[in-house]
Amino acid sequence: MYYRRTHTAGATYFFTVNLADRKQPLLLDHADMLKKIITNVRANHPFEINAIVVLPEHLHCIWTMPVDDGDYSKRWSLIKSNFSRALPKGERISNSRVSKRERGIWQRRFWEHQIRNDADYRRHVDYIHINPVKHGYVHQVKDWPHSSFHRYVRQGLLPSDWGGEGVDTELVAGEESE
Repeated sequence: MYYRRTHTAGATYFFTVNLADRKQPLLLDHADMLKKIITNVRANHPFEINAIVVLPEHLHCIWTMPVDDGDYSKRWSLIKSNFSRALPKGERISNSRVSKRERGIWQRRFWEHQIRNDADYRRHVDYIHINPVKHGYVHQVKDWPHSSFHRYVRQGLLPSDWGGEGVDTELVAGEESE
């Protein structure tokens, strides 16, 4: 089945990428390796990471593509395949994955949304940063180490107490993002 996606050069996209087994904390267990793989892919296929959060079994991020390139699917393919190859085998693999010589680490697809305007961008950045609180991993955004939130604080874009008590996580970017 062909999955229709837009690939607009220079556009900014929000992504959700999930592990196949949502009970495994592989992304946190191997966070340094994931970061290195993303860095290596960016070296050969540039893109800007505007915001990111890595959770145990999924991640959210916003990328801005180069002005002459909109092929984010290739980048995700490289990230996912390199991460999978770096892990020892041992996961359950379905017959359909075996026949296609695939590992069972990631869900095959990912969710993308092309950012429409500044308000859409801000909502999705907020959603990314509040996600560890939404899922109950921490009580305050600043306590989650695998997030671009800390970069936003260093750059003076957000206060360190942003997302403290009383943030309505239902209103931040909406539930359509997962």
